[in-house]
Amino acid sequence: MGFSRYVEVGRVVLINYGPDAGKLATVIDIVDQNKCLVEGPEEITGVTRQVISYRRIALTDLTVNIQRSARAKSLKAAWKEGDTLAKWEGSQWAKKLASKKTRAGLSDFDRFKVMVAKKQKSRIIAQKMKELKA
Repeated sequence: MGFSRYVEVGRVVLINYGPDAGKLATVIDIVDQNKCLVEGPEEITGVTRQVISYRRIALTDLTVNIQRSARAKSLKAAWKEGDTLAKWEGSQWAKKLASKKTRAGLSDFDRFKVMVAKKQKSRIIAQKMKELKA
C-alpha cells in the first residue's frame, strides 16, 4: 500500500495554521522543498494566492486537474468541473471538523441536553439488549 497523498500541482490542501486556518486551497506551484504556492480559489474558499510552508498545510486525497501556475479563472473552472467542494463536504474529515465546530459553539444548557439524550439512548439500548438475551 503506497502513500496516496503527496505534494503535487493540483493537490487540494487544508490550511491548519494562520489567518486562513480551516480553509481549503489548491497547490498551484512548488517553490522549494519547504514551501508551495497555493490559492483557494478565492470566490469559493476565500484563500488568496500565497506562498505557504508545508508545515501549515495538511494534504487531502482530493486533486484538481490544472496546469502549473494556473490562473484564478482556470482554477475556479477546474474546481467546479471536478465538484471538489461537494466531495470535500462529503468526506469523513470534513464532517468531523463540522461536528467539532458545532460542539465548540454549544452553550452550557445545550451540552446538558446532549448529556441527557446520551443517557436516555444508552438506557434504551441496554434495555433492548437485556430483552434480546432473555
